[in-house]
Amino acid sequence: MPIRGIVFDKDGTLIDYARTWVPINIRAARYAAAGDLDLEVRLLAVGGQDPQSHGVRGGSLLAAGHTGEIAEAWIAAGARHDHAGLVAALDEIFTQGAAGAVAVTDVATLFERLAARGLRLAVATSDSASGAMATLREIGLDRQPLFLAGYDSGHGGKPEAGMVLAFCREAGLAPGDVAVVGDNLHDIRMGRAAGCALCVGVLTGTATREELEAEADHVITGIDQLEALFDRLGVWPHQRGT
Repeated sequence: MPIRGIVFDKDGTLIDYARTWVPINIRAARYAAAGDLDLEVRLLAVGGQDPQSHGVRGGSLLAAGHTGEIAEAWIAAGARHDHAGLVAALDEIFTQGAAGAVAVTDVATLFERLAARGLRLAVATSDSASGAMATLREIGLDRQPLFLAGYDSGHGGKPEAGMVLAFCREAGLAPGDVAVVGDNLHDIRMGRAAGCALCVGVLTGTATREELEAEADHVITGIDQLEALFDRLGVWPHQRGT
């Protein structure tokens, strides 16, 4: 079936996860640890980031969790903050970190080409909506018509289907008209839960090819290969008489 809409994950899909988020995660853990270096190391490990290699595990809290989940786990691990206060502080750190966002490709031009082919586009992220918008401004997507959903937008979090279904309602699309593109199994499972036609994994984030191939329909190196994939599959909106 033709694809008429695409829901993109943000971190690890539109922006390079390691180059963008590793230093932000360190700043967040440092704040939460309040000067306790041993606790800082422990919080990073709880979040899924190796304090020495800086690698982040696919599916870990820092790779796929939202701020409320990270704050809850870090408080349980010893961070001396109340939950609401830590969530607010971490969201601010994550939003400020958008200034250092490194796009995986010329994302703005790619989105222009996709929109010109008749596709409706969305970004669904475990970041806050304000943090996501700050990142979209940094990579040139704030001037394009997009549906944007963060963990705090009222549609639930990944891997639940809510963000995709909210996009479908706004765009007037059925889930079977939509593809989901992401770097993490949370993204693939979100697409499956929503009943999307196509779930595509990319390797610019935290999950390995083997992890993604176990559940995604297709795995590509990055979103710069998405148009070639659609060419091969013949799923552009204007094809097959649509």
